[in-house]
Amino acid sequence: MAIQPIRIFGDPVLRATARPVTVFDKELRRLVKDLTDTMLDAPGAGLAAPQLGVSLRVFTYCVDGVVGHLINPDLSLTDEEQDGPEGCLSLPGLQFDTKRAHGVVAKGFDMHGEPVTVEGTQLLARCIQHETDHLDGIIFIDRLDREQRKAALRAIREAEWGDGPAPTVRVSPHSTFGSAR
Repeated sequence: MAIQPIRIFGDPVLRATARPVTVFDKELRRLVKDLTDTMLDAPGAGLAAPQLGVSLRVFTYCVDGVVGHLINPDLSLTDEEQDGPEGCLSLPGLQFDTKRAHGVVAKGFDMHGEPVTVEGTQLLARCIQHETDHLDGIIFIDRLDREQRKAALRAIREAEWGDGPAPTVRVSPHSTFGSAR
């Protein structure tokens, strides 16, 4: 297993826009394995590469027993919305109701560079949107209304991990191409 530390809210890599993957090699396959192992160990429904300090457009997911990954996702969302609880491995222990599209069609690539399409509703749609947001430097609390966001920021300050010193930036075992410091 290749379980890696998950970056916590406040780490600048979580706010950066991740770069598209252009090389589908052994290093990328190792990143997908590390993301999968770390996500399953956490446990979580999804994990994006920036959460491991790697600024690349890659994420993994595990919803309803289906484990997968998507590289360079491009999403089409339904007009119908859902509202429900959402959390994040980078904000441990916090959960807030968040509006998302009810359904999604996500097109991208697998770790070998083959085209992939993932379609889903409800939790899978929520997960894919959440992880794609991470690739764009967006954290789910950014999608909350003003009052909920204030409550979320208060909860972060009060969290055991939220009032400590600035987060330690760990050296990633994966190339970040100078994006993460």
